[in-house]
Amino acid sequence: MSEGASRHRVAVLVRDGLLPMELGLVHQLFGQAADADGEALYELVTCALVPGPVRTDADFPILVDHGPQALADADTVIIPASHEFDATETEGRLPEPLADALGRIRPGTRIASICTGAFVLAAAGMLDGRRATTHWKSAEDFRRLYPAVRLDPDVLYTDEGDVLTSAGEAAGIDLCLHMIRSDHGAAIANDVARSTVVPPHRDGGQAQFIKTPVPEPESSSTGSARAWALKNIHLQLNLSDLASRESMSTRTFTRRFREEVGISPGQWLIQQRIERARQLLEDTDMPVEQVTENAGFGTTASLRQHFQSALGVSPSAYRNTFRGTSVVEDGEAELQGAGT
Repeated sequence: MSEGASRHRVAVLVRDGLLPMELGLVHQLFGQAADADGEALYELVTCALVPGPVRTDADFPILVDHGPQALADADTVIIPASHEFDATETEGRLPEPLADALGRIRPGTRIASICTGAFVLAAAGMLDGRRATTHWKSAEDFRRLYPAVRLDPDVLYTDEGDVLTSAGEAAGIDLCLHMIRSDHGAAIANDVARSTVVPPHRDGGQAQFIKTPVPEPESSSTGSARAWALKNIHLQLNLSDLASRESMSTRTFTRRFREEVGISPGQWLIQQRIERARQLLEDTDMPVEQVTENAGFGTTASLRQHFQSALGVSPSAYRNTFRGTSVVEDGEAELQGAGT
């Protein structure tokens, strides 16, 4: 850092119900960022609506010395989540003390949220008309309360310039590294990631962490066909196969299926095949060719195409994440080498 240059000031606004990990990761990552001379690039300060003890979702509080006045001098403000719901998550409005605190932020200050901290930004009107994300479990409530926001629940973070949002707790790491990379380049961000023993960039988005994307209706006239299809998912099933299980024409079956499940039989089959492949990649060492066969995709190219489209990652990257192996199966290596 050149002589006389001031460090970028990051203020973290915490509230009762804080998740300690979210506060810690901000301090750890920004605190590790240094220039070639080893000089810290950021100055960090934690503040609360009222100085003093702040409850966490763990069995200990944290003591915060600074009040909301610290926000007035910040270059970046970060708002973590709270597990104690307030009006931002229940009524779609900003509580007065929180509104007063945010009112201290200077125009042009970069503002970011971690996890459901996005509800605070949305309640303040900062996300209207903009793309944003939050934890996938809270996506439905977020859409209901803040329809003016272009919610994307599948990504790890969003960057709208002066306003950024991230998904669940660990996605805050991705967001902080992204901000460091934007401020000081990839080399410094990579050094921070290496020092913290985290990847500098993660593939895919939240979709790969959602266990069951398609709920089954409790009772229906197409349920027997779905149960049969799940037992025979390794076969090359078609619409006629499913309709015949319910003694219906394909047209009637398709109409009733859409009414009961919300998507077409073909879309449902693909999603169930992806779920089967996910389970096999997570729980077994089965080669990708055998996963392809057991999930009924026909070819490894088809498996990889549908996996990438639905989850944003390849089957091998998914296995690396959830099974902790760095092995790339031969079939997928051939696909990657062929540029498919």
